[in-house]
Amino acid sequence: MPDIFTSFFKNQSNGGIILLISALIAIAAANIEALKPLGELWEKHLSISIGRFSLDMSLLHWINDGLMVVFFFVVGLEIKREMSVGELSSVKHAALPIIAAVGGMLFPALFYSIFNYGTPSQNGWGIPMATDIAFAIGILSLMSKRVPLSIKVFLTALAIVDDLGAIIVLALFYPTHAINFELLLFAAGVLALLFTFNRLNIQKAVLYIIPGIVLWLLILGSGLHATVAGVLLAMTIPGNTKINKKRFYNQHWHLLQRFQTAGKENVDILACHKQKEIIDNMHRNLRQINPLMNRFERAATPIATFLIIPLFALANAGVEFSADLLHTFPALSKGVFFGLLFGKPVGIFLSSYVACKLGIAELPTGADWKLIFSVGIIAGIGFTMSIFIDNLAFDTPELVETGKAAILITSFAAAVIGSLAIYLTTRNKEQTK
Repeated sequence: MPDIFTSFFKNQSNGGIILLISALIAIAAANIEALKPLGELWEKHLSISIGRFSLDMSLLHWINDGLMVVFFFVVGLEIKREMSVGELSSVKHAALPIIAAVGGMLFPALFYSIFNYGTPSQNGWGIPMATDIAFAIGILSLMSKRVPLSIKVFLTALAIVDDLGAIIVLALFYPTHAINFELLLFAAGVLALLFTFNRLNIQKAVLYIIPGIVLWLLILGSGLHATVAGVLLAMTIPGNTKINKKRFYNQHWHLLQRFQTAGKENVDILACHKQKEIIDNMHRNLRQINPLMNRFERAATPIATFLIIPLFALANAGVEFSADLLHTFPALSKGVFFGLLFGKPVGIFLSSYVACKLGIAELPTGADWKLIFSVGIIAGIGFTMSIFIDNLAFDTPELVETGKAAILITSFAAAVIGSLAIYLTTRNKEQTK
């Protein structure tokens, strides 16, 4: 497990840096006259036509409703992996991050609603519920020598449950238009086909990709947000191997022996047909022992982390700051600020504390309550998912822009205050050693 998480943290940390740069470029493009054409680029339309079928959307919508499906697909694969073999695979390990995540979603929504109930911005209660895993893990990675691995594992599991909760909220409470149940019925049929492939342990990627695209189109037209298709598709990807470990070992050992025997002729591999055939068999053997879920995650994660999320930030994080921007809708600004910066840590801390005191869960190794609260502040970095929900929650550009500005400022504050809190907490520990 530590090796898997070490690799994951490194990937997310690097992605967080690129995400930050992309967000800064987007903000610069919105506020510097010479760069404003970059911000206007996302409004240009792109049309795809196949026969009588045609799909026309702005580049912004192609990113938010199209490319982001791949990001949500990766999130779905992470959720499935954690539920199968990771921190969410047993009640003992899953209890704390699940309970902490629930508290970390309910309290921000409550804090937001206190300020916004009965106002034009009351529909944005979902904005402060989610944690940006790339930024949060990136911050912890910068302080890796001070933070025990168990805390990183805890935050990762919490953020994954958090993402799952945000996806459910997205699907149930933020439809893009009136629900088309006929299209949803067709989508359910495609999903049933995909689950049948899963049950038969079919490991051909193309048999999931093509129905997955159809599923995306159906959900896009149904009124649910199209990105839900990514998570649903991820749940159907098989995590089993095609052959068992013993058979793999025996076959591979036999192939290695044959390869060694064929190599005694001192002929270059390019000219040795026997060795080339053996290498092909080895490659086939390796694919059979490597689950399709693992192959998809390995291929899609870098694309989502280093291409899609930065593009999302470039297209969505651009906010034209003005002196009165946050004062235009003060309730919205206060709701996002207090929801993310106070609701998150309070919700995570209180729910974790109650769960541990009741004996339902236990603290991660090497952690204390100050560190849990500090990590809760880091979890207040909303960004990606918060901006995503902000775009769906409001109809007026003024509300959307105010929400984005509040998210950016609060996420920055959460990163700085959370980092300082972790530094002070762990410094005191070092001094008492």
